[in-house]
Amino acid sequence: MKEARVRKVVRERYARIAKNECSCCASPEVKKSSLEIGYTDQELGSVPEGADLGLGCGNPVALASLKEGETVLDLGSGGGLDSFLAANKVGATGRVIGVDMTPEMIDRARRNASKEKYRNVEFRLGEIENLPVADSSVDAILSNCVINLSLDKGRVFKEAFRVLRPGGRLMVSDIVLLKDLPRGVKDSVAAYVGCVAGALRKEAYLNHIQAAGFNDVEIVDESIFPVSQTCDDTSTKETANSLGITVKKMNEIAKTIASIKVRARKPA
Repeated sequence: MKEARVRKVVRERYARIAKNECSCCASPEVKKSSLEIGYTDQELGSVPEGADLGLGCGNPVALASLKEGETVLDLGSGGGLDSFLAANKVGATGRVIGVDMTPEMIDRARRNASKEKYRNVEFRLGEIENLPVADSSVDAILSNCVINLSLDKGRVFKEAFRVLRPGGRLMVSDIVLLKDLPRGVKDSVAAYVGCVAGALRKEAYLNHIQAAGFNDVEIVDESIFPVSQTCDDTSTKETANSLGITVKKMNEIAKTIASIKVRARKPA
């Protein structure tokens, strides 16, 4: 699977979502999905309309124990849902930086911020493998179902380690595999964009976090995650069609995919 091709397809898919060209993202099912993965009605009602695109697999803000005055980095910030929730936690003396590689997502998040005049949030265009953030400058990092889309997850965690201050925290919700995928699915770009083929075995994912230098790496929650719950369920159907297998078979494969919530810390 060519890196440039995957990156291009991922960017194009999320650009369409940002521009509301994905019908699933305009559905009332988005809120239902967000409630099912851990957000509350109060949280969803506290952010600008259009910030929740139904792209997450957990609620990393709930794990973060954010405090007023802290600086928070959101990897793959999308429409800004987690960035805005974090901004509400850190208050006027705090700061939140959202990073996303899709210009259309950055534009959407900035428009969302301007709707309710968030002054403690900024959104930067950039790749999570090469963060546009200074060394040792943030207290906490959040990421929600984004690192699985990176072709170099080890570098993502090394970058996260670099920008965290000593003692800083990492809180990630992401997709991992409980066993290896069939070769055809693993090599499918459509499955990659749908967060399936890009996922690592759980043990390998945790090893990348530890290899980057983090301590106290802990899974705080784990559950089987139905791919049909993601906004990009169309990718599941595309993958099934391209591989000549039934959607039922794809759903069986999906039972080997788990959503995990991981917490780790940079040594003080």
